[in-house]
Amino acid sequence: MNIKLRVWRQEKPNAKGRFVVYDFPDADPNMSFLEMMDALNNRLVLQGEEPVAFDHDCREGICGACSAVIGGKPHGPGKRITTCQAYVRAFREGDVITVEPFRARAFPVLKDLVVDRSALDRIVQAGGFVSVSTGSAPEANAIPVAKEVSDKAFDAAACIGCGACVATCKNASATLFVAAKISHLGWLPQGQAERSRRALNMVEQMGKEGFGSCSNTLACEAVCPKGISATNIARMNRDFAFALVSRAGQ
Repeated sequence: MNIKLRVWRQEKPNAKGRFVVYDFPDADPNMSFLEMMDALNNRLVLQGEEPVAFDHDCREGICGACSAVIGGKPHGPGKRITTCQAYVRAFREGDVITVEPFRARAFPVLKDLVVDRSALDRIVQAGGFVSVSTGSAPEANAIPVAKEVSDKAFDAAACIGCGACVATCKNASATLFVAAKISHLGWLPQGQAERSRRALNMVEQMGKEGFGSCSNTLACEAVCPKGISATNIARMNRDFAFALVSRAGQ
């Protein structure tokens, strides 16, 4: 396939970036998108040019490390895929494919396609945990969990924290990510003791990190590679409202 890659190049944070077009006249349709980026970088290195920096790790759609807006969509064309699961065959002969980093104030660009997503880690650190007493591991069946409850907790836990929801939101909101993390633990009996404090701390940390507010366009749900449901947002809002009322009454 003969295609062109229009790639965002930015030398360092706060540097002025620009799009650079690279010809790729012999792209293999069976290549993954990241394999094509590898091939591009090999050519750039042989030509004595700086390779394109991009995030990746497992390349199996599990870790959430890979992140790029491809053709205007986070992770590229297709449903419920990460960048490493996008394939060249999803494009057409002669296409000019624009590749750029996730755009958000809370995701500053470090270099080229690499952004700093540590803001998501700080949100999790603010309350995405369950406090437990030290000692031996508890018996697996000591706390019965209904299957419906465990299924909902598992669905929310599927979030890989890639940040696609932020990249596609017109407000750069991390609401779906935060809602998934809150719901994951909020559904389980072990998470009930800290349920209100968790919602309060994580939502407030999201605001401190500079993420925008949710306007319910559901674009986040549409591009989420794990299909996290926006119903988790409603649950998060209820928990947060309850936590605010409880704090005001203290």
